[in-house]
Amino acid sequence: MRVPIIAGNWKMNKTPAEARALAATMKDRLQVIAGVERVLCPPFVDLVPVSEVIAGTGIGLGAQNLYPENAGAYTGEVSPLMVKELCQYVILGHSERRSYFGESDCFVNRKVRAALAHGLTPIVCVGENLEQNERGETDGFVSGQVRAVLADLGADGVLKIVLAYEPIWAIGTGRAATAEGANRVIGGVVRATLAAMYGRGVAERVRIQYGGSMAAANARELLAQPDIDGGLIGGASLKADDFVAIVQTAADLRTDA
Repeated sequence: MRVPIIAGNWKMNKTPAEARALAATMKDRLQVIAGVERVLCPPFVDLVPVSEVIAGTGIGLGAQNLYPENAGAYTGEVSPLMVKELCQYVILGHSERRSYFGESDCFVNRKVRAALAHGLTPIVCVGENLEQNERGETDGFVSGQVRAVLADLGADGVLKIVLAYEPIWAIGTGRAATAEGANRVIGGVVRATLAAMYGRGVAERVRIQYGGSMAAANARELLAQPDIDGGLIGGASLKADDFVAIVQTAADLRTDA
């Protein structure tokens, strides 16, 4: 059974003091939830204070991005060497990085390779926008993204990543995909593409999250789907009670199974 993974993407929210307080509010409740990987992904400036709060708890820490070079004249960027001193995970290819900063699939692939080379677990995002969804282009577009961002990693590399299907039209809108619709894309497109690339055995072992307005109220319905292995949580991860509730729901469903 694939171990569920719930990751909170705090995006550009929380000062270092606020981040420390939020992590402290969640820490004790998250620590006692078994059977689920729990990951907090605050902004870069918050990584140190959050790492200090969650040290020794088993709660993972993730960055929201990295640049695919170890060092150099890349003003404003953060290298995998810097990230790995504090983090175990890194979010790559988020739709906001693609939309606002022009990141291509090829560039995301470079980042994935850099993360893996330094022992980080990439959480790699794919997903279509509203126009593509309404034109019936979801399957072809998402499959193409998966092929591009995971190109030439090899089975060993692919087994070290987490994928996140995040329909762009559902991010931060409160308009989540239906549970059945999300599961169809995750199982019938993302996992099917993995199987075509690296074999069914590999595909069945890779964890695939759903991201896009997952909240405490709809988490059970989404996480109960057979191909959804967790969530990449945005807004709800900034509310301690909601995020803990989502993690607890994932743990309860795993116990029930």
